[in-house]
Amino acid sequence: MIQVYKFGGASVKDAEGVKNLAKVVSLNTQSSLLIVISAMGKTTNALEKLTYAYVNQSHEAQNLLDEIKSYHDQILTDLFNDPSHPVFDEISNSFIELDWILEEEPHPDYDFNYDQIVSVGELVSTKIVSAYLNYAGLDNQWIDARGYIQTDNTYREGVVDWNKTTSIIQQNLPQILAKKTIVTQGFIGGTSENFTTTLGREGSDYSAAIFASALKAESVTIWKDVPGVLNADPKLFNETIKFSQLPYTEAMEMSYYGATVIHPKTIRPLFQANIPLFVKPFLNPEESGTIINNDPFISADQQAIIVKKNQVLTSFFTRDFSFISEEHLSAIFAVFASKHIKINMMQISALSFSVCFDYDQKKFEQLLKLLNTTFRIKYNADLELYTIRYFRHETIDLLSKGRIILMEQLSRNTAQFVLK
Repeated sequence: MIQVYKFGGASVKDAEGVKNLAKVVSLNTQSSLLIVISAMGKTTNALEKLTYAYVNQSHEAQNLLDEIKSYHDQILTDLFNDPSHPVFDEISNSFIELDWILEEEPHPDYDFNYDQIVSVGELVSTKIVSAYLNYAGLDNQWIDARGYIQTDNTYREGVVDWNKTTSIIQQNLPQILAKKTIVTQGFIGGTSENFTTTLGREGSDYSAAIFASALKAESVTIWKDVPGVLNADPKLFNETIKFSQLPYTEAMEMSYYGATVIHPKTIRPLFQANIPLFVKPFLNPEESGTIINNDPFISADQQAIIVKKNQVLTSFFTRDFSFISEEHLSAIFAVFASKHIKINMMQISALSFSVCFDYDQKKFEQLLKLLNTTFRIKYNADLELYTIRYFRHETIDLLSKGRIILMEQLSRNTAQFVLK
């Protein structure tokens, strides 16, 4: 049987994290193993800043790249006693490709630039981890996910060609897995023209699900810095409760509303293939964590609180004070779809249509430009969106105390409110 492990950036943020990953991997003695790994620590954030500086031709770009190089050099030095180990040159060559990009004029499409630059984080992290596992006696083969996960040309939100992807994975990977562990990247894919795409922010979970589905894996395990799926973010709330089990449907609801423990696209391919998903703590791998499967929800009375920060609440008004019609909504949704902006909450009245979504400066500026001629637009930025599954009214009162609720919705099981 095949198992898929996914390790996020927090689990490989330093040399100790990589060594701990090796210990976790060494505990698996029963199954063939495919390991999906994210960029190290906050590297994706750093590469996003680098992309922005490069596109805007800022002198800061080279300094940012030097910092990213230095961070990875330190991890290499801490992991390998021998400075002549081939991995040092391999990582250096990976960063030289970024140097070459910075010397060229930026591509007109910002998202194209983003994917070619930010994807380097996963390529570098997996090369380091693969080299260390071999160094530690855990035989493995590094593969380039871009040759297996095939997408269209939607940069930053690559749409997976499932037929092509499944065929390539099934044709090539089982033979390798029969002999050794595979180490590969999360978050990234490739186009038919051999350009790099990414699958959406935090998309490494989705990558693990894609490989697992194609390989008909026994299970997927996401290794996190939390004991499992919690009912709230422990960084924001002092008292949290771990779910021992969640059905696929509830996990999809929670991830859709912004629970960061699982990427929203992860659940569907696992649900369709009936592959259980485990969320476990990488520092305590023997703990049971949370299992997500087809079993019914046994804790439906337990509230789950999900907080999304950096939100913008935008209201559209017709310029002639006519009612908001289906034609108006169609025009607004078309622009949101074209810019790949996901709406987190929306509300309609006679004269306005209001939406709450993640603030991305470049996308927001494009949105305003495209809709400003047809609509009057008002917005508030730097807001927070709270979602409570199986809410109690006293919890809403407690969370909103001393703050302004700009928009609120209550349904049978879910409460959402935007706070200033």
